[in-house]
Amino acid sequence: MNAFELYNPTKLVFGANMVERLGELVEPYGKRILLVYGGGSIKKSGLFDDVMFQLGRIGAVVHELPGVEPNPRLSTVNKGIEICRAENIEFVLAVGGGSVLDAAKAVAAGALYDGDVWDFTIRKAVIQEALPIGTVLTLAATGSEMNGNSVITNWETKQKRGLGSKHIYPRFSILDPKLTYTVPANQTVNGIVDIMSHVFEQYFTLTTDIPLQERFAESVLLTVIENGEKAIKDGTDYDARANLLLAGTYALNGTLPNGVTTDWATHGIEHEVSAIYDIPHGAGLAIIFPNWMKYVYQERVGKFVQYAVRVWGIDPAGKTDEEIALAGIEATRAYFTRIGAPATLGELEIGDEHLERMADEATQFGPIGSFKQLTKDDVLQILRNSL
Repeated sequence: MNAFELYNPTKLVFGANMVERLGELVEPYGKRILLVYGGGSIKKSGLFDDVMFQLGRIGAVVHELPGVEPNPRLSTVNKGIEICRAENIEFVLAVGGGSVLDAAKAVAAGALYDGDVWDFTIRKAVIQEALPIGTVLTLAATGSEMNGNSVITNWETKQKRGLGSKHIYPRFSILDPKLTYTVPANQTVNGIVDIMSHVFEQYFTLTTDIPLQERFAESVLLTVIENGEKAIKDGTDYDARANLLLAGTYALNGTLPNGVTTDWATHGIEHEVSAIYDIPHGAGLAIIFPNWMKYVYQERVGKFVQYAVRVWGIDPAGKTDEEIALAGIEATRAYFTRIGAPATLGELEIGDEHLERMADEATQFGPIGSFKQLTKDDVLQILRNSL
């Protein structure tokens, strides 16, 4: 087990109708608010009115940044930064899914930086401070509600990059499972894949003697698998939605990677695909992850055997380790297919025209991943296997 530090300052407020506590949670940070949200679904659902009512109770002055894209764009982030500076914004409130939260984090960091916020993504600058952030989550997926990470897209250059800092952890996050009732089935599917993929990136490691971390990860995966289809079948199943929502948080709030060397190669590859084609992140991960698994499993076949047996219940009797490992990988693909996720890039009308560029971009700072370090040629082969 590796040495580690654990830091998570976010107050998690979980349960039905917790939006009623929004005013008391925001008030200590100021009353000049930037409200960040997406394409308008929060207005259709009535959540926008609920949020505005709670903010009105504390006399907040609210400015809006609507229209955040599913892959949040640098141009939108820059609009938010301009509003923060012009209106002396004191607090950034994100209401929506992970993309909205990521955009809000980038706005909060960029508002107090005398330069281009993109600098944080290309290692030109480090976040030293940020406006305080709060979130009201409407989708189980990214885990952005309880971590200091953000991913934004420069649509002009077709680049998708991450930024991170302890300064952009939300001060609080409100998670009400009822707010996810109206999430469409396809977005629920993408969220399920995203949560599981976050776990994979921290579970498939060459680090040994980490039984607690492994059991944590496996329990999150089992919870998602057991509740995912229930939530797709009945979007108003409170328990299924609640379990998915909390699983998404624990998948990426710093619990799983303690003492572990994590991977994140598949996310790096998918970011290049969605940067060019603007596909849903979860859809890209559903395609690429099983192909990454097939490409790397022999690096530590025993970990994939453990995964197959503990998570998918593969009976090891009479099978070689390789057969067990491959059965677990096939079970992963079968589950993704069963819930309606794509299996090939071709299903999303993506061909081979940009594979070289994507492989170049993914490895621009050198090999990626740790379970197996991937060079450009490795990434290119995984992408070809995903067509």
